[in-house]
Amino acid sequence: MSEKPKYYITTAIAYTSGKPHIGNTYEIVLADAIARYKRSQGYDVFFQTGTDEHGQKIELKAEEAGITPKEFVDKVSGEIKRIWDLMDTSYDKFIRTTDEDHEKQVKKIFKKLYDKGDIYKGHYEGMYCTPCESFFTESQLVDGKCPDCGRPVQPAKEEAYFFKMSKYADRLIEHINTHPEFIQPVSRKNEMMNNFLFPGLQDLCVSRTSFKWGIPVDFDPKHVVYVWLDALTNYITGIGYDAEGNSTEQFNKLWPADLHLIGKDIIRFHTIYWPIFLMALDLPLPKQVFGHPWLLQGDGKMSKSKGNVLYADELVDFFGVDAVRYFVLHEMPFENDGVISWELMVERLNSDLANTLGNLVNRTISMTNKYFGGTVTDTGVAEEVDADLKAVVENTAKAVDEKMKDLRVADAITEIFNLFKRCNKYIDETTPWVLGKDESKKDRLSTVLWNLIQGISEGARLLEPYMPSTSKKILEQLGNGHVTEKPEILFQRMDLEEVLKKVEELHPKKEEKLSLIHI
Repeated sequence: MSEKPKYYITTAIAYTSGKPHIGNTYEIVLADAIARYKRSQGYDVFFQTGTDEHGQKIELKAEEAGITPKEFVDKVSGEIKRIWDLMDTSYDKFIRTTDEDHEKQVKKIFKKLYDKGDIYKGHYEGMYCTPCESFFTESQLVDGKCPDCGRPVQPAKEEAYFFKMSKYADRLIEHINTHPEFIQPVSRKNEMMNNFLFPGLQDLCVSRTSFKWGIPVDFDPKHVVYVWLDALTNYITGIGYDAEGNSTEQFNKLWPADLHLIGKDIIRFHTIYWPIFLMALDLPLPKQVFGHPWLLQGDGKMSKSKGNVLYADELVDFFGVDAVRYFVLHEMPFENDGVISWELMVERLNSDLANTLGNLVNRTISMTNKYFGGTVTDTGVAEEVDADLKAVVENTAKAVDEKMKDLRVADAITEIFNLFKRCNKYIDETTPWVLGKDESKKDRLSTVLWNLIQGISEGARLLEPYMPSTSKKILEQLGNGHVTEKPEILFQRMDLEEVLKKVEELHPKKEEKLSLIHI
């Protein structure tokens, strides 16, 4: 038997400045769905996530809290990991940039690039955004503020090491042009080319002296490594890269990454800085970087300062893990920011999850118990209407596969729910409750229920990457024709007014802001 093909997928590592909101959580759930899907397709998947733990912002927050930066990041990283686990994500490695082996390699990488002549010492003068850990020229500012996050910037001048970005710019442009799949969606690629690469790249500041919370430069300890050079290298250090040529078998097997999944706001770092660092290290580039849309709430991007933040654990308390996974995966468009409200969340729960799916499973099990004592077989008494259902069942897996090839996760879920809708229609077409009244139609009824169980089971198997717990519950209850005695209610219908009342109680001052969540 041939060895399974490898698939290495990563998320951006979450910055440990505070508890992650539902927008941050969307990314790990999306990555998990892709990883689970690839495993179901026979791939040997390695799924890495983790936390980015250095930088001035964290140093300041720790100071405010009256604790050391390490104590601060330990606490926040633990909270991030708790939420990732709560959301039933199946990562293989959770890396922290404070891990000893990571810090050791970052020092080696910095020295290697310096010895190669790609890093040199100079002075930096410009406008600095502390939250983004980025310098900007006056011309790059938008209304005098940071072009990435819109916050105020401060003038800063300090001794720094620089990376010669321009040395590799032409090579990167050529790579992007010859590998159209490298940056997805295409709109993100155009943005990077037109806004950054074609105008010409400035050398990048890769060290700081104005704060201490970072990885020290080995040969010049008053400098700490710039947070992006530290953070981005996690994708190789986490799997055993060694800058001195002693990389592990795991690294040699897994690299290059098959997919870096990141938010569109940090795509510049992942499609310009990161590939250039890799070129300088003589390493192949990741096969694809996918910049997903934002999960926004109310009038813009979620931020604690705006007071418009929703957290995954709060949503789970309302709706359950798989329902939240369904919302964020199904409601998120491929390329653009979308919108969801509390009203829509309740509507989706009631219509898609409780009715289309939950009621379908419940009815099928109840009828199998009522008419056959819980066990049905295919008696071969077929009718024309069966063929269409079977065709939909057979085609759904292919349709899902086609969507997943392009990472159109929301569309893949829609295909599965179209199958469930077709099963519901099949019940209406075959009227099992009428067949059940006629003893001579018993064999036909058995075949109808068998077809239903097969159709729902196929849908449940395909649902596993997106709603793993629900998939398992359905398959256990259907038992390939020997159903459970008492069906479990998969999703309880919810009353919108009650939900909104609870939301108001939890967030009395922010009720209006919470009424809309953009995805």
